[in-house]
Amino acid sequence: MSFPLLTATAALPAIGAVATAAVPAARRTAAKWLALAFSLGTLVLAGIALARFEPGGSRYQLTESHAWIKDFGVRYELGVDGIGLVLMALTALLIPFVILAGWHDADPLETNSSRWRPTQGFFALILMVEAMVVLSFVATDVFLFYILFEAMLIPMYFLIGGFGDRAHSGTDENAAAQRSYAAVKFLLYNLVGGLIMLAAVIGLYVVTGTFSLSEIAAARADGSLSMATSTERWLFLGFFFAFAVKAPLWPLHTWLPNAMGEATTPVAVLITAVVDKVGTFAMLRFCLQLFPEASKWATPVILVLALISIVYGALLAVGQRDIKRLIAYASISHFGFIILGIFAMTSQGQSGATLYMVNHGISTAALMLVAGFLITRRGSRLIADYGGVQKVAPVLAGTFLIGGLATLSLPGLAPFVSEFLVLVGAFAAYPAVGIIATTGIVLAALYVLVLYQRTMTGPVKAEVQGMADLKARELVVVVPLIALLIFLGVYPKPLTEIVNPAVQHTMSDVQKKDPQPEVEAAK
Repeated sequence: MSFPLLTATAALPAIGAVATAAVPAARRTAAKWLALAFSLGTLVLAGIALARFEPGGSRYQLTESHAWIKDFGVRYELGVDGIGLVLMALTALLIPFVILAGWHDADPLETNSSRWRPTQGFFALILMVEAMVVLSFVATDVFLFYILFEAMLIPMYFLIGGFGDRAHSGTDENAAAQRSYAAVKFLLYNLVGGLIMLAAVIGLYVVTGTFSLSEIAAARADGSLSMATSTERWLFLGFFFAFAVKAPLWPLHTWLPNAMGEATTPVAVLITAVVDKVGTFAMLRFCLQLFPEASKWATPVILVLALISIVYGALLAVGQRDIKRLIAYASISHFGFIILGIFAMTSQGQSGATLYMVNHGISTAALMLVAGFLITRRGSRLIADYGGVQKVAPVLAGTFLIGGLATLSLPGLAPFVSEFLVLVGAFAAYPAVGIIATTGIVLAALYVLVLYQRTMTGPVKAEVQGMADLKARELVVVVPLIALLIFLGVYPKPLTEIVNPAVQHTMSDVQKKDPQPEVEAAK
């Protein structure tokens, strides 16, 4: 039997979570290094999976299949395509940086011993989230995916509610109340979506008699699967609603700004750069593959919702006074672009959407982590409390600028490639939709450049005087992310070679072909 690489990649951080949680309370530093070691080991395994994957090979590779709940036909079934592979690699890449960035975020507050923070628990929860997200990207059994989709809410709830942002402008009691509110709102929104999805999962089994993606695809190919149009549409809506909450798509987005604002900066990165990608990934893997007719039927409405997310999120980002909430609303706008690319139903759009998931994860992680370093130094998330930072901390300001320019998709940085492909795909199929979506680019330039201007330029405020520049640990976090943004902006081929074959399979699932350009005949 071949080595179960996908299982190992997901199991290693889960084992690390248990080992980190078991470290004695007095050995906080040892717990941090142990968590970092397990996250780096997971990155190595993800790299091996990348090396072993053959882009031109079968659709799902590195497959594993074992009986699990025989009476209900549930199997432990794994397999990875190009889309799942790059997102698994993104997750494995970002977690070590999340751990390094949060190195001191769960340390005890010595000024108030009653607010002791369980360091081991903080890093164990991060590793547990990584394990569940990695496994969700490779699960090809619908029931197994559903279990992971719901289970990851538990550690995320405790990370948001139990480890809040220390740079809160209110009292300790007010901060705790807002943190609790954000955690409960996150949990309730996603639980409601998950419960609706559970009903759809049960309905899918009743109709098909299996939870296996490969078996459903084979039954559809040989004509033995019969699903009434109305049934398919209802099942699609059950799945899509849950994924739209997780994504998040307007109007199901309101939990995100609260969660990102009240969580620690590394946890905010975990939410938007890692966990939320499960929602958009699942739209590609499950909605389009399981319900191709319903996906085409719902496309007009979904495109309208995506456009609203793009414009609405960007407009609210322009008006924000809180740095972290600005980045949260910007992410809502970016997720609108991703969903637009998916449901444009063109190969350019879906390739762009997949690249957007990866590039958004890297760029948002870079911007948010540098913003977190800035906030930690000043002790405030309010934009108005900053000014002239580039004169006292030029490296911090420079990395903040690059992260911001990547967020607005500046040519030469990775997000530009993905946003360009999404817009090309949208223009090809729905020209009016593509035109409206471009307003998000203009608004992104506005909120990013205004944020930089107000925080980094101008006179040096008294509270900013003496602010330290980035330290060695912080540079280790930020510099590789910026290097990746530049490399993938100039040379995206390593990603596109992996992603494009998987996109072609998805296009085949929904029986769509790219629109042919209309060229007037020569006179």
